[in-house]
Amino acid sequence: MSTMRYVACLASAIGCLGLIGEAGAEETLEEIEVTAEARRVPGSGKVGVLPVVTDRFSSVTVVRGDELARTQPTSLGEALFDKPGVSASTFAPGAASRPIIRGLDNFRVRIVENGTGVQDMSDLGEDHAVPINPIVNDRIEVIRGPAALRYGSQAVGGVVSVENGRIPTVMPPNGLSGRVATGLSSVDRGRNAAATVDAGADNIAVHADGFRSVADDYATPLGIQRNSFNESQGGAFGASVIGERGFVGLSYSRFESVYGIPGIGSAQDRVQLDPVQDKIQARGEYRPLEGPFAAVRAWAGGSVYRHNESFADARGVREISAIFKNRAAEGRVEVEHVPIPTDLGVLTGTFGVQSDLRKIAISGAEGGLLRPSETRADAAYLFEQLDIGRGLRVQASGRIESNRVAGTAARFPADLLPRGPGDEPEEFARTRDFTPMSASVGVVQDLPYGFVAGVTGSYVERAPNALELFARGAHEAPGLFEIGDPDLKVERARTLELSLRRAEGPFRLDATGYVTRYTGFVFKRTTGLTCGDTFDTCGVGGGDLRQITYSPANAVFLGAEIASQIDVVPVGDGFAGINAQYEFVRAQFDDGSFVPRIPPHRVGGGVFLRADGWFAQVLLLHAFAQTQITAFETETPGYDDLKAEVSYTAPLDPAVHGLSEVTLGLRGTNLLDDVIRNHASFRVNEVVLPGRNVRVFLTARF
Repeated sequence: MSTMRYVACLASAIGCLGLIGEAGAEETLEEIEVTAEARRVPGSGKVGVLPVVTDRFSSVTVVRGDELARTQPTSLGEALFDKPGVSASTFAPGAASRPIIRGLDNFRVRIVENGTGVQDMSDLGEDHAVPINPIVNDRIEVIRGPAALRYGSQAVGGVVSVENGRIPTVMPPNGLSGRVATGLSSVDRGRNAAATVDAGADNIAVHADGFRSVADDYATPLGIQRNSFNESQGGAFGASVIGERGFVGLSYSRFESVYGIPGIGSAQDRVQLDPVQDKIQARGEYRPLEGPFAAVRAWAGGSVYRHNESFADARGVREISAIFKNRAAEGRVEVEHVPIPTDLGVLTGTFGVQSDLRKIAISGAEGGLLRPSETRADAAYLFEQLDIGRGLRVQASGRIESNRVAGTAARFPADLLPRGPGDEPEEFARTRDFTPMSASVGVVQDLPYGFVAGVTGSYVERAPNALELFARGAHEAPGLFEIGDPDLKVERARTLELSLRRAEGPFRLDATGYVTRYTGFVFKRTTGLTCGDTFDTCGVGGGDLRQITYSPANAVFLGAEIASQIDVVPVGDGFAGINAQYEFVRAQFDDGSFVPRIPPHRVGGGVFLRADGWFAQVLLLHAFAQTQITAFETETPGYDDLKAEVSYTAPLDPAVHGLSEVTLGLRGTNLLDDVIRNHASFRVNEVVLPGRNVRVFLTARF
């Protein structure tokens, strides 16, 4: 079926669904995000199918803990892969799979946990895992648009925000609550288990959690994907003092993992990574009774991260090819001022300051990918909203940063070819200072029948990352020889975004269209040359590492995300209904060539039933062939991913059973056993995503 026919079908479905009546408005809608600070207005409390909608600075897609307990993803990319506007790198599916938002990844997508950065090295390479196991999380939010400015210019593509309650902010019901989740999957003989406990008395609340996930090499329609195993484990403990006017808390967490890198060469050499991270986080909030501030909030975090990249030699002895170390610290303070009446309306807003420090050290062949570097960033930001009345709101935000990146630069020949044996680039100390400035202005208008329309214009500047500036060598696990540009300038993005949303009634809609003009867009340009571990081997048949450079170019990103849901037929205490989604990103440079590794158009839909403790759904997601490719890329065929699940939740009497409810279910993915290749992956031609899979899961709450 052609792209236009799929779009026509989706548009027709949405149009017809909008004619259904108003009964059962809140039965299946999960919840509504209503502010840039992500305050929550409770919905039905049941699992929703449609991403969450906001009427302030951006739309927010939410994956709640209920869904995470059913799907049991072992990476953030896996948890978000099929959400509208979101994809994933899937370099090592189930382990190293970082979210991609609107075609943007790595340095343009920031991941935060409980308000501070994840502080890992996943932005430095697609082979690096994010040290978060989603199964213990309470929710995952994907924040797009101007609200991402709150977290830094490195979040120009969006923010993935993870909340897991490791720093308690409220007292648990009846002083004790928790959950235990476990599951088994067929495609990889996967075994997952996780538990969380929250307890509190007087004004002290404590939290503890732990998890373990193990999976063998997974099966595909083409056979076993060798060296795709993964294993992770970890946990956390946190405590807070909670009072009537706020709270303050602290947590410690640890993450350990080991996983293989699939692909022809890496599977043969049995390449694997073993990340370990220790992290401390603090968080607090105070709400004064009087004065100019409605609330004061603070976040802080620091971590030590390390992973080895190793391979097995011909004798089967494991050798370390590179060691990656990352030390990071971050602090952020926000003040929310009280509403201010003006002649035009009521003004509300938040002012914040943020400071980050990051030190990277990488060792490997001839010094490895990057010499030691240090990045410091300080910033101030402001969000304001003027409520004019009659549903009209004007919003404005701004951010200014000071970025200093210090490291060792390398001067390569213009043609990126060595002059002979032993020719290595000249290296010299280099420090770059940047002052990125960003701003946005938007208008939001409430419309009849619960619709909300918005238009936002934004200008965002992003400072280059240390790797983009100073990369100078081999990165064995992904098979790349990376070359940075120490003269890169600030990247600039100008965006116009239009939205139409409806978060009430039996018909829910979240539709967004956007166009972004980039000046100096930095991307990984494949040169067509191959290298060994050192530069003097490049282009002379000395190795199989693909040479890439971080290069700037002007580009335009055009895209849209549409998701809709309709309750059609009342069933018991719930509804049966239909949902649909469509998304696309078209990214093109000024010379007419396409930006590499852009996810394809996708369209999908299905039916669901939620009633009397039962939840069932069938979903089909179709990805079109990606034919908009650049040099050294290959076209990727389309695929169909059919999913189905059924579960039953039984409420229990805690006094009798010690549990408040139990959920037992069965979930199937890629039920057509289609060959699924992810065009956004650097190894799209070597790595096929998992084939037909059936998972049984059990969740118990107390």
